[in-house]
Amino acid sequence: MVDKKNLPSRHVSVGPTKAPHRSYYYAMGMTEEQINQPFVGVVTTWNEAAPCNISLSRQAQSAKQGVWDAKGTPREFTTITVTDGIAMGHEGMKSSLISREIIADSTELTVRGHCYDALVGLAGCDKSLPGLMMAMLRLNVPSVFMYGGSILPGFYKGKDVTVVDVFEAVGKHSNGEMTDQELHDLECVACPSAGSCGGQFTANTMACVSETIGLALPGSAMTPAPYVSRDKYAYESGKTVMELIEKNLRPRDIVTKQSLINAAIVVSASGGSTNAGLHLPAMASEAGIDFNLEDVTKIFQSTPYIGNLAPGGKYVAKDLYEIGGVPVLIKILIDGGLIDGSCMTVTGNTLAENVKDVEIPKNQDVIYPIDKPISKTGGIVGLKGSLAPDGAIVKIAGLKRLHFKGNAICFEREEDALSAVLEGKIKSGHVLIIRYEGPKGGPGMREMLSTTSAIYGQGLGEEVALITDGRFSGGTRGFCIGHVGPEAFECGPIALVEDGDEIEIDALKNILNLNVSDEILAERKKKWKPKEPEFTSGALWKYAQTVGPAYLGALTQPGAKKEKRTYSDI
Repeated sequence: MVDKKNLPSRHVSVGPTKAPHRSYYYAMGMTEEQINQPFVGVVTTWNEAAPCNISLSRQAQSAKQGVWDAKGTPREFTTITVTDGIAMGHEGMKSSLISREIIADSTELTVRGHCYDALVGLAGCDKSLPGLMMAMLRLNVPSVFMYGGSILPGFYKGKDVTVVDVFEAVGKHSNGEMTDQELHDLECVACPSAGSCGGQFTANTMACVSETIGLALPGSAMTPAPYVSRDKYAYESGKTVMELIEKNLRPRDIVTKQSLINAAIVVSASGGSTNAGLHLPAMASEAGIDFNLEDVTKIFQSTPYIGNLAPGGKYVAKDLYEIGGVPVLIKILIDGGLIDGSCMTVTGNTLAENVKDVEIPKNQDVIYPIDKPISKTGGIVGLKGSLAPDGAIVKIAGLKRLHFKGNAICFEREEDALSAVLEGKIKSGHVLIIRYEGPKGGPGMREMLSTTSAIYGQGLGEEVALITDGRFSGGTRGFCIGHVGPEAFECGPIALVEDGDEIEIDALKNILNLNVSDEILAERKKKWKPKEPEFTSGALWKYAQTVGPAYLGALTQPGAKKEKRTYSDI
């Protein structure tokens, strides 16, 4: 039995003055023994918004059983998600990144309000993974994270498909390459089960991060959501969090600068999502660590790309699971001297100790050897230049063309750009500028999978470029550059671009330049007028008042560096 005298839950369960509090616990059927045990919050993002989340409640019951069997008292609660696949292509996407902050904030408030001693967090949709891990780092109570698992691949016309194939099919349909019936047939089979999008998109990217960074149990990430075998990981996560309470091993003991570097290497090596360039700095801030977009992209640039995973490659999460999952990827990178295996994890062992017995499977091309990579540099690179003084990010995994020079065609919001694509107005050599979609200007920094997929579906994936102060889905492919900063709303250079301006992109030299003279830009800046905000109340307005720049993670609060007292020490 763990002594509660130093745990937060003593404030709601120990001593005569806590009799009113205990009366509520008795009302819920708890015994005196259970009240005297540590309280473990078991938080999920379960909902019926999308398949990403519908298996989480089942897995939470296994996590709770693990806590019970290890002499803890689990307290289940849920928080929100916004599902990108459904929010995509309309104003609903403004809510997506904001939901990351709401997830972290609401989890923090629930734990603070009820004085829980530890956390097990289960997440499905993209922003819910970093949201829960940010809360764990912010609260700094013993915590175990667990991904809810990916969807199984669909099957259409003899090949595996994902929801990205459906988004791209919209572009094919718009120019007559796909019939109404074919589009309908594809949409009916692309998503056959519970689970998050199957490629190395944002959810699976951050799931890989969770194991690499040490907050999740080894092997827990890639098991598909419908598999009952996931429940054993949930059960073990519940048991493990009780061991962490006894050891007083907390998230900030695990998530260090080096473990963040390891995570960035895994993202790049696997051809992961550009959204990691937002989420890793945000998680670092919650731990009081300096780690911004430029730090992340420098690591990306020096990392070989070895993950043959969609959208740049041909395999999905289920295929990675079948060759051994994330531990295989980590083992290859440790053996190749690319990541530091000495970092601590929730198992109480180091990353290297966790994978020491992992065998690298032969006769597979899901993960390439370090000495024979798909390419020598990472699947994601950072760009800087006169169009992006604060930096930008582009996913080059699967791209053949790494240099582009073209003429701007400007749009003030994504919907107008999507209409232009579907109406056939975008031609080879165009550089689409979609601005006022940044953290403040959107607000919410929308993803643009509908537009990028339509471009790709029309066969223009490497014939045009797209540049935005917004961001992209992990499923995006093509010459698509996001996170441009400063954003248009704050009169960054992207706000001054005019139709016809020449723009140069060089993903080998990390350059993003607007080829317009300083004198002309100065004249344009004098004439520039701030855009009137479209949202003047509610959650979107509130977010816009507090959100910081993309290169620092688009955070709405200053992080651990400014805190005077950590919750876990109350």
